[in-house]
Amino acid sequence: MNFIRFSDLCAQNLVKGRRVFIRADLNVPQDDAGHITEDTRIRASIPCIQMALDAGAAVMVTSHLGRPTEGVFKPEDSLAPVAKRLGELMQREVPLKSGWVDGVDVQPGALVLLENCRINKGEKKNDETLARKMAALCDIFVHDAFGTAHRAEASTYGIAQFAKTACAGPLLAAEMDAISKALANPKRPLVAIVAGSKVSTKLTILKALAGKVDQLIVGGGIANTFMLANGLPIGKSLAERELLEEARAVMAAMKARGAEVPVPTDVVTAKSFSADAAASVKSAADVADDDLILDIGPQTAQKLAQQLMAAGTIVWNGPVGVFEFAAFEGGTKTIAQAIAASNAFSIAGGGDTLAAIAKYGIEKDVGYISTGGGAFLEVLEGKTLPAFEILQKRAAG
Repeated sequence: MNFIRFSDLCAQNLVKGRRVFIRADLNVPQDDAGHITEDTRIRASIPCIQMALDAGAAVMVTSHLGRPTEGVFKPEDSLAPVAKRLGELMQREVPLKSGWVDGVDVQPGALVLLENCRINKGEKKNDETLARKMAALCDIFVHDAFGTAHRAEASTYGIAQFAKTACAGPLLAAEMDAISKALANPKRPLVAIVAGSKVSTKLTILKALAGKVDQLIVGGGIANTFMLANGLPIGKSLAERELLEEARAVMAAMKARGAEVPVPTDVVTAKSFSADAAASVKSAADVADDDLILDIGPQTAQKLAQQLMAAGTIVWNGPVGVFEFAAFEGGTKTIAQAIAASNAFSIAGGGDTLAAIAKYGIEKDVGYISTGGGAFLEVLEGKTLPAFEILQKRAAG
């Protein structure tokens, strides 16, 4: 992907004295009292902000927080807790400015946080007047919020369209590089793991990947639907019977390319969905009518681990079993460890996937961990994200 990198502009001394507008992702979770409960996104945004300050820019930063009503300011929608935490982490005063669309007074070397951008009327619909006003505030627009890259909003797309210069910050650039490496120019074989409770939520992803990957591993409730499509019993396990033909179509598309969707040969079952349920390992053909399939079996896990060890590129979205319960974590743990040990370039994304990566302590062994959620899924679907599109367009002149 061809786009302008903010780091390059800084290295070329093109930022000093300039007004820099950074669209960050500071949408952090808070408790009922408004206290931040987890500050990863704030910490992740600091390198870009510090880069701009070190380069001598006048720095403005904004983000959305929660789901405010446009045109209506409520105290609970304020970025005030974010400004406080950002100030603590950066060891400097971070003033918060509201009503900023018509002008911001900020000097080179100074930093100001602009109040929740989703309060501005026209933000979500990418209103051109609002976007032009935002663009007029700065000399350089820096998009550093991958979590919003799939939305064409005024503070993500419109401003990039009209700003004098539009570029990608270090977080967004890293995502763009990783996605390009994993999907645009992958080292083969390319193996994708798509797991989750429902085929319907991942169907477009499965169809898109069926035309690209060399192996498509399915897990969780999705695997149950594929097992059923293959004529295997699944007892009372979660599955979508109305999508059996869709599952068969995905398998046929893979087979036509000489690839496959490996269906579990053994599974771990229980009679109830609970952490203390007794686990039974059995052949996939022997699942009883009152069984719940809660994980892939050790034989299947080992076979998949060997495929992952031989991969050139791995894309991972979703655990393959109920890994939160100790008796049903074997499959996900084996796969996580195989990805960690593999020489393949790996990219992983999705909330449950990140939880599994943290649980098994393999953060340092995954090539790239995407924090984008919805944006990551849209990339897997084969969609061009609006943020990528406009930054590439601006780079092309």
